[in-house]
Amino acid sequence: MTNEPTVDQSLGLRPPATSVIGECLRIQSTVTPNNAAQRLFGVSPLGREAEPWYVGALGELEVARRLDTLGPGWYVLHSVPIGTGASDLDHVVIGPAGVFTINTKHHRGQNVWLGAKRLLVNGQRTDHLRNAAFEARRTSKLLSVAARMLVDVTPIVAIVGAKGMTVRERPTDVAVLREYELVRWLQRQPVTLTPEQVRHVATVAARPAAWKRTPEVEAVDHAAFDRLHAAVGRARRRRILWVLAAVAAMPFVFVTASLAAMSALLTR
Repeated sequence: MTNEPTVDQSLGLRPPATSVIGECLRIQSTVTPNNAAQRLFGVSPLGREAEPWYVGALGELEVARRLDTLGPGWYVLHSVPIGTGASDLDHVVIGPAGVFTINTKHHRGQNVWLGAKRLLVNGQRTDHLRNAAFEARRTSKLLSVAARMLVDVTPIVAIVGAKGMTVRERPTDVAVLREYELVRWLQRQPVTLTPEQVRHVATVAARPAAWKRTPEVEAVDHAAFDRLHAAVGRARRRRILWVLAAVAAMPFVFVTASLAAMSALLTR
């Protein structure tokens, strides 16, 4: 939660992407570390099965970074556990314009197509719209009961890192936004809650009981994820250096090969 430190922060202090980072690290712990040769040639230390969770975590962290700029009067919860299973809400935003659930989707380098009822990624149908609408309805029911007032919730799908997004028609029940559109869009929505209502809903939402969860301590090592992220970055940079070195060496190899060929012809 941001900007109002006096609000109950049992969930407000929860770091972004906690759930996906925990799962990423759990899977990554089963991966054999790279040996010296693999590190030298820039082989990524990230396991194949851990990669989707890693990419998802980066998307949630990017959206969280942008939500931090919303300003006074806005509250943000991240990775909110909901219900009795393993489900969580990527982000819950509470402010003058109302309550919003944000489902972050990191589609780096991919093409997104949006219609009134469909969202395609590289031509493949997704469940993003349906899942986001379900999350909002579920959140509305829980917060309405906990806050003892009607809490309308607007679902948002935040698209991170897409190569491009073609909008044929926007859905009427779910807002679909690029990550860089998110904050300005939220700030430009009409005011629907008074400051007192915002504060009340935010206070209630910060309590795990509002989400039908009991407080629990999760041993998620965010520093370990930071180290993994740094190692992945180092491996990528090393691969780039090897490619650049190979490109730089090509003229020398070509000249050497040409001289050798000429020498062979002259000695025949």
